[in-house]
Amino acid sequence: MTSTMSGYERFDRILHRKPVDRIGLYEGFWGDTQHAWEAQGHIKPGESLTDHFGFDCQACGAFNLMADLDWVNKTLEETEETRLVLDGNGAILRRHKQHDTTPEHVDFTVKDRAGWEESIKPKLTADRRRINFNGYRSSRQQTADAGRYFFWCGVNVFELMHPVCGHEYMLMGMAEDPEWVEDMVTTYSQLLIDLQEILFAEEGAPDGIWYYEDMGFKERPFMSPSMYREILQPAHTRTISYAHSRNMPVVMHSCGFVEPLLPGMLEAGIDALQVMEVKAGMDPLRIHKQYGDRLSLIGGIDVRTLCSNDRAIIDAELEAKIPTLMQGYGYVLQTDHSVPSTVEYENYRHFIEKGLELGTY
Repeated sequence: MTSTMSGYERFDRILHRKPVDRIGLYEGFWGDTQHAWEAQGHIKPGESLTDHFGFDCQACGAFNLMADLDWVNKTLEETEETRLVLDGNGAILRRHKQHDTTPEHVDFTVKDRAGWEESIKPKLTADRRRINFNGYRSSRQQTADAGRYFFWCGVNVFELMHPVCGHEYMLMGMAEDPEWVEDMVTTYSQLLIDLQEILFAEEGAPDGIWYYEDMGFKERPFMSPSMYREILQPAHTRTISYAHSRNMPVVMHSCGFVEPLLPGMLEAGIDALQVMEVKAGMDPLRIHKQYGDRLSLIGGIDVRTLCSNDRAIIDAELEAKIPTLMQGYGYVLQTDHSVPSTVEYENYRHFIEKGLELGTY
């Protein structure tokens, strides 16, 4: 099959596991990486990496789901390197000022059902101010003009709850007061659908939906499969069913080890699993063997091999995985985590070229 497909055609067929010319291509980068490559002269200032590398899809996050839309962040403490901030979710987070990092969770106003019902739930209305109509419209048109597949992207319920109450209180709530967490799950899933209905009715639907749900850490998911089924799966089913009712496939992203949750995630309706973090214990070859006939896969190439900046190591990783992952037409080339600034530009370019060479049918 000659390589004549557009990114849209290719991604659409990959998500439905239909014959395609080559594997797909997508990637995520830390902001520091783009800054470094710009400083080195490889990329023009502000240039789109999607355009630069020719990725097959593009995503737009169009929602502001902070509880209090009128809140102005308050700096509680500041050093040369970090800033301690109280945000509109009532969360106190420490953020690094010079680097892209996950913020440190320090404290939360919401620690139980009472805090949720008093401080957060009443604010979670489908306010039009939550929607970036202009950004979505522009991104959707740009993606169509480029012939790429367009995703609405955003977090689902797990990633909406922990910024309000933190992982610790959320997980204790699942065990000790599941009805509280179920109420959060129901509230947030309905808010997502209500906002999507408003946006898509006015600006048109995307080609697909891309949800972010980091439900695992090293060698473990944050919850048992039974707890997932009882508390989170109903919300995933609700939001995914809405997408499917509009003929939009759903990609579910999750960092960490989530393989034990996959049967429930499949029951909820996901069409593709993205990232498959190797250092957390995920094995894309094992997942492909068990689920590749009904689940497309995106990622799973150990980013640490790119960090080595050794092309022999990079090639060995690609050669060990792509010939298998491409079987069944449901694979997109991507690393298993955002590419850091320690990866040299020319070696990342080599990663793409070698990967697509191996992944051409």
